[in-house]
Amino acid sequence: MSAGDAEVAIVGGGVVGCAVAHALARRGAQALLLEAEPGLALGASGANSGILHTGFDSTPGELETKLILRSAELREELMGELGVAVWRCGARLSPRGEGERAAVRRLAEGAGANGVEARLAPDGSLRVPGEAVTDPVAYVHALARAAQAGGAMVRLGARVVALARAADGRVALELQDGGRVLARAAVNCAGLFADELARMAGEELLHIYPRKGEFLVFPTPPGDPLEEILLPVPSALGKGVLVFPTLDGHVIAGPTARERKDKRDWSVEADAGELILAKARRMYPALEAIAPLEAYAGLRPAGVGANYVIEPSRTLPGLIHVAAIRSTGLSASLAIGEHVAGMLAARAGVQLGDARELPGGAAAPASPWWQRGARHHGAAGTRVGS
Repeated sequence: MSAGDAEVAIVGGGVVGCAVAHALARRGAQALLLEAEPGLALGASGANSGILHTGFDSTPGELETKLILRSAELREELMGELGVAVWRCGARLSPRGEGERAAVRRLAEGAGANGVEARLAPDGSLRVPGEAVTDPVAYVHALARAAQAGGAMVRLGARVVALARAADGRVALELQDGGRVLARAAVNCAGLFADELARMAGEELLHIYPRKGEFLVFPTPPGDPLEEILLPVPSALGKGVLVFPTLDGHVIAGPTARERKDKRDWSVEADAGELILAKARRMYPALEAIAPLEAYAGLRPAGVGANYVIEPSRTLPGLIHVAAIRSTGLSASLAIGEHVAGMLAARAGVQLGDARELPGGAAAPASPWWQRGARHHGAAGTRVGS
């Protein structure tokens, strides 16, 4: 494979793009990952909660749910191989009032339908032991390193500006720096910009907007370490604010959920503390005694009227879209990679061999994952509330 050619070109170096590259490399298929930014996981993948969900509260039967459940199986097999730390700390929902108790009972029933362990306590609370936390940036880098060990190539600062069908039937990807890549197939994992990439192929796939989620970062309260994820009981307004521990010894509360238009506005808005602090302290009173150290925002690629759009292009043969992968993308990523690899084999003739072990691992970052993305987008050092 020459520097300008690839069997499969993957656009986007977040968790989904790296998971697709890893799934292909694991089966012996050559992949080239093209990331517009100077580093991997500088978008939504590096500015989320780092929580690996079990799918206990996902709608049974939906594609998103199936992929979350399958990813949970794959994590058991692959996370040790990748060298990624995972803390299976579990999660708890504690209802207030009979209305919330009924909602929690329904969640327990849904967890059972999904085959996820969830335990109802006599006080009405629900414990989900499989919920876990990880370092999402280390996870993305481990996937990429493993993919590279299997023959994949990663190009940073490689912004795709045009897509077309080449004369020989391959997918032609034009880069901002003047380079050109020809590939048997291509995968659109461009996150917030997946709709714009689809338009380059002459297709109105869907409209993606940024759903801003802001988080507050706290030091661990003295004498009262948090050792589980505290989940709110969801309502018609959404899943709400949660509180969770991190692998690096902090406590994070959030997110907000704001529908925005600017895909490049990673700022923490002035009222974030008002939207998070009271709810977080009600769930975890130990936060009353301490102020947040920092805040950060993530932009989730939400689709208007659509979620988990994984389908072949209607206008450009060989192109597969993986779009509107919202907040559960980290949790579902391994299965998304497996699913897309299967689509590439069936629709684009990509040859897949037997699965093989690809050790990953990533060097320890110079700063915490929750700080890295904020600094890149010029939104670090924000202090919110007290």
